[in-house]
Amino acid sequence: MSQINLHIPEVSIREIRIGSITGFQGGAQELVSGSRCGLKDKTRSFSQCLGCATSKAACMTILVQDAAVISHGPVGCASCLHEFAFTYRVNSPLRGVDHPTPRKIFSTNLVETDTVYGGGQKLAASIREVYERTSPSVIFVLTTCAAGIIGDDVESICDEAEEEMGLPVVAIFCEGFRSKVWTTGFDAAYHGIARKLIKPARQKRSDTINVINFWGGDVFSDWFAPFGAKPNFITPYSTLESLSYSSEAIATVQACPTLGSYLGAALEQEFGVPEIKAAPPYGIAQTDRWFRALGQLLGKQDVAERVIEEKKLKYMPQIEALREKLRGKTAYVTAGAAHGHALLSVLGELGLEARGAAIFHHDPVYDNGYEESDLLAQGVKEYGDVPNFNVCNKQEFELVNVLNRLRPDLLLARHGGMTLWGAKLGIPALLIGDEHYSMGYEGLVRYGERIVETLENDEFVKNLERHAVNPYTKWWLNQEPHAFLGGRGK
Repeated sequence: MSQINLHIPEVSIREIRIGSITGFQGGAQELVSGSRCGLKDKTRSFSQCLGCATSKAACMTILVQDAAVISHGPVGCASCLHEFAFTYRVNSPLRGVDHPTPRKIFSTNLVETDTVYGGGQKLAASIREVYERTSPSVIFVLTTCAAGIIGDDVESICDEAEEEMGLPVVAIFCEGFRSKVWTTGFDAAYHGIARKLIKPARQKRSDTINVINFWGGDVFSDWFAPFGAKPNFITPYSTLESLSYSSEAIATVQACPTLGSYLGAALEQEFGVPEIKAAPPYGIAQTDRWFRALGQLLGKQDVAERVIEEKKLKYMPQIEALREKLRGKTAYVTAGAAHGHALLSVLGELGLEARGAAIFHHDPVYDNGYEESDLLAQGVKEYGDVPNFNVCNKQEFELVNVLNRLRPDLLLARHGGMTLWGAKLGIPALLIGDEHYSMGYEGLVRYGERIVETLENDEFVKNLERHAVNPYTKWWLNQEPHAFLGGRGK
């Protein structure tokens, strides 16, 4: 039974909707097997740091070109949102935005008296002022913990403002305490977009395919061209119009199911846009499956087979050469769920041994309910088990302990700040923020070349290891890395 209900303002959280967890330690095969029959989350008796759903909702709304975003809460809750203004400006050339405009980010700045008397009037006034100052096409209002605790009726305030001003004012319910799986913030943003912005299709367009993604480079235009189609990216660099008529696309593909699980299923269920069920194209076997699934859905299987043949002819010799260079090397991965699984597939394809992984959460199933969307399951089947597989919500003290024990040849990361710990231990570390960089056959070549380059240039991290001070004591480094998972530290 579908868990997507666009008639209510708040999205169902991942723990309830699809059974997501943030605590597990074992092997990847064990996790995949357990996912098919239900997983019990393990709690930590100590946590060092956590993410917040508000920032995940923010990155999917702030990067809409003609939008304004209001954080309804204390100003500190908006203190990290400026990073998306930087992201927008730096990455906009990758998406063909020649003249990126400043992002329109505001805070209602709730203070102590507002928590007593309510912040509703302040929110209503803020919406009017933002409208008058910036003339946006759409205004998103992100709720914070403070707004949720005091019980402001954000939905009614947004509806009244929408009627008054004649433009969409979308309430996004993404308080940090709502879910311990902070990727629920993605779902909250997409729930609001699907409820208030996406319209029924005027006509179906066989030349448009939705791509739900972050802000990576555009590999899809070249991939879709042989099929006579072009990408409609959601949501970074979208406009209100391109979002509104994403219902007209012939299909939806995912660059990262962690991000787009909810919206992909909503577009199919509510607007009749079929989702490509194959997991994203990381690794040769999965790229084959992805192109074939795309060709089958579009009724162009012959085109898919031709693309696969041409690309393999071009890139397989380079991939084989990289395998020779990387044979016998070991690596450890730390990243969000879907991209972490993608990097493990890349390692397997290039012949490196995955010594382990620290993955920030785990979705036993995606919203579409199809097992073929599970890249971790596909990777285990293709490349074997991954030992030391840790599902953790960015607990860096666990990561340092594991790296200190395993000492892999390479650390691969997706998020800033994680590679530091490998470098301090003398382990070469590679961070590439573009999630499209390692996609497809050509992506294996690009990423493999960067791995070789990183391994060959390790002098800096070796010197750093000799001089760096580790903030974690021997007391902790001598314990099992997961001593606080489902129990107590010694």
